[in-house]
Amino acid sequence: MSEPISNSPEGTPAFLTVDEAAALLRVNRKTLYEAIRLGQVPGVARIGKALRIRRDALVGSPMGQGGPALKEKPT
Repeated sequence: MSEPISNSPEGTPAFLTVDEAAALLRVNRKTLYEAIRLGQVPGVARIGKALRIRRDALVGSPMGQGGPALKEKPT
């Protein structure tokens, strides 16, 4: 069976758990869950009850660059 193609460095999974993604982004996991709930996180896949986040979508995403805070409404 062939290995899945990935743009991530050797040994780094293409899909991250919420805890791994929160560590990568240096945010609290509750903050990341809230951002996912609000649809602010790209590359989120739900597999049963588990959430997985595409690493390349997170790294190339403009998250946190000038958007409103989680509890603020966009103007």
